[in-house]
Amino acid sequence: MAAPITASAVSAPASASASAEANPMGLMGFEFVEFAAPLAGVLEPLFERMGFSLVARHRSKDVVLYRQGEINFIVNREPRSLAAYFAAEHGPSACGLAFRVKDAHRAYARALALGAQPVEIPTGPMELRLPAIKGIGGAPLYLIDRFEDGKSIYDIDFEFLPEFEDAAHRRPVGHGLRLIDHLTHNVYRGRMAYWAHFYEHLFGFRELRYFDIQGTHTGLASKAMTAPDGLIRIPLNEEARQGGGQIEEFLMQFNGEGIQHVALLSDDLMATVDALQMAGVPLMSAPNDVYYEMLDERLPGHGLPAGELQARGILLDGSTEGGEPRLLLQIFSQPLLGPVFFEFIERRADQGFGEGNFKALFESLERDQMRRGTLAGA
Repeated sequence: MAAPITASAVSAPASASASAEANPMGLMGFEFVEFAAPLAGVLEPLFERMGFSLVARHRSKDVVLYRQGEINFIVNREPRSLAAYFAAEHGPSACGLAFRVKDAHRAYARALALGAQPVEIPTGPMELRLPAIKGIGGAPLYLIDRFEDGKSIYDIDFEFLPEFEDAAHRRPVGHGLRLIDHLTHNVYRGRMAYWAHFYEHLFGFRELRYFDIQGTHTGLASKAMTAPDGLIRIPLNEEARQGGGQIEEFLMQFNGEGIQHVALLSDDLMATVDALQMAGVPLMSAPNDVYYEMLDERLPGHGLPAGELQARGILLDGSTEGGEPRLLLQIFSQPLLGPVFFEFIERRADQGFGEGNFKALFESLERDQMRRGTLAGA
């Protein structure tokens, strides 16, 4: 018989302190994700298939900027850099991330005063010094306050390609991906509390949801942290018990804690998925037929064409209780950078992370077993 599974998702308690609701670091969303790979030519073709365009090159380093909508991906190919050493240890990966802040110097000073470890990024003449602290897996977490067109870090340290010199054309539409929605961290068992405290203590994050899945042999716990600005979300995953689960497998393959996946937001996920498939981006296969047969039972009145979702392998979560449906559409890529993958989502008023799909997928597999007569007692 299939292993039983339990899941719970809870919102942060209403009694959260006023300090947790404040924005002490002046956070204003994600600015960029930095990537590196041990071998040249691994990242660029992937990002182009994902709909990103090369828009700018660093003036003095082998660093380039890929962009789609408001999403900035930095590809750092500079030899003997922190990114290169990170890639040598972990393979092709997200080796850094950046938060937008109102005042980078103030935020950096506050972080150090609260015990953050500084990360020194070497700079050349006439280059900006980007303040950074040690983040997940030792990756730098940059604090950026120059992000307005004409005044951004890219305007100063990069040269835009001719077709993107005009600021009005610097955000190519690509496949319709618009924003970084969240970054998921995989951490060692027992380390979730450490990283939750890291984001709470330094940045004023709070717990948005807690999700627990227990099977017979493995388990997973996830704590979704959200920043005071509501724009930065970081779920933390750890193995709920010892032995062979998906988080442990990631940690072994990645050689440590790190960013497991980057979730990118689309306003029309069906069109985005069509474009990704046409470009040859490998996506996770569709669940079995029963999953989509159960949609109307699980989310009555959701109003979406189940056949169209099924044809693309898109998962649906949310709630239809109490009036207007609140829905989340999501699909995952296959692992594309070692064990690292991407998520593509569309939010229709739902601010969750697809928790309902875990239980729904399990139940659909169980019902399929009953239909085929392979489940004991069916």
